Amino acid sequence: MRYRINRKTGDAVSEIGLGSAYIKDAGREEGVRILKRAYEGGINYYDLAAGHGEAFPLYGEAFKDVREKIFYQIHFGAEYSKGEYGWTLDLDTIKESVRWMLETLETDYIDYGFIHCQDEVNDWETYKKNGVYDYILDLKKKGIVRHLGLSSHTPSVIQKILDEADVDMLMFSINPAYDYGEGEYANGGVDERTEVYKRCERDGIGISVMKPLSGGQLLDASLSPFKQALTPYQCIRYCLDKPGVLTVLPGAQSMEEIETLLNYEKAPEEETDYSLIASFAPPEANGKCVYCGHCKPCPMGIDIDLVNKYYDLYRAGDQMAYEHYQKLSVKASSCIGCGHCDSRCPFSVKQSERMKKIAEVMEK
Repeated sequence: MRYRINRKTGDAVSEIGLGSAYIKDAGREEGVRILKRAYEGGINYYDLAAGHGEAFPLYGEAFKDVREKIFYQIHFGAEYSKGEYGWTLDLDTIKESVRWMLETLETDYIDYGFIHCQDEVNDWETYKKNGVYDYILDLKKKGIVRHLGLSSHTPSVIQKILDEADVDMLMFSINPAYDYGEGEYANGGVDERTEVYKRCERDGIGISVMKPLSGGQLLDASLSPFKQALTPYQCIRYCLDKPGVLTVLPGAQSMEEIETLLNYEKAPEEETDYSLIASFAPPEANGKCVYCGHCKPCPMGIDIDLVNKYYDLYRAGDQMAYEHYQKLSVKASSCIGCGHCDSRCPFSVKQSERMKKIAEVMEK
């Protein structure tokens, strides 16, 4: 398992995390086995916006002896008094829900306490007005909540809350369908969503990815908005290539599904190559590097997608990206204009021309 560092907290987070939408369907005994196997395979980050309250005792039993070695993100607004997941902005209901979650998980602290599911500006205003935000901050002062998170599907709302709250981790719905305007949570255009990724990278805010497979729709050509199936590995790699992303949180309800997720780290490059999404990218995405790496190998040894990422992040205000660029052993100025990368780019990016521009800015 590979790990990425949350720059705001110092936590080393597994690239593959686990969502909890389906785990209860495995049943008590098998669910615990699945979770233990996930941990043994190196997964240390778990999202507890579960589909049903029955998921919580599975985690409590599976991880009670290794609690300090894992991270829970727990949502202030998710509610399970009726069993099925519910959403609330009521402070007293949230307090009781948090008490129940902690008790059922057999823990006395929360690694990442999340401002939950803020998809409208009115949600955020109500959250503050009702005292829920202050409640999280109070628990943070007491050490019960260690870090602050935010969950949202809406880029404009994310930007507003990030302006007002010192968030350490963002949970955002990312996959090719949503980024390209297809699906229930396809909020914001290509550029608007990209600005969220760049801001998080610039500010050191980690991103945990919900719905990376769009609820499985992207894996089935008959259900996919693109009428073409992707693989789980293509979807995971797509998310991990986005600036700011630390961990991807697909769900699982069988040992086979967990083994598939764990095997991602050993998958060959060709199995994770998602460049085929260029065939259904909208016009506004054409000519923009998505860091897929399909342009490589470069005969001069330029890490083309990484060079592009550092350049884009620096232009977005990330000074650290400029410093990282300076440490590259081969920079954009090494480009000889052979055009191999241009011919390979599925998004029609003129990389050889872009290398000249990058060298002018990053090597001045």
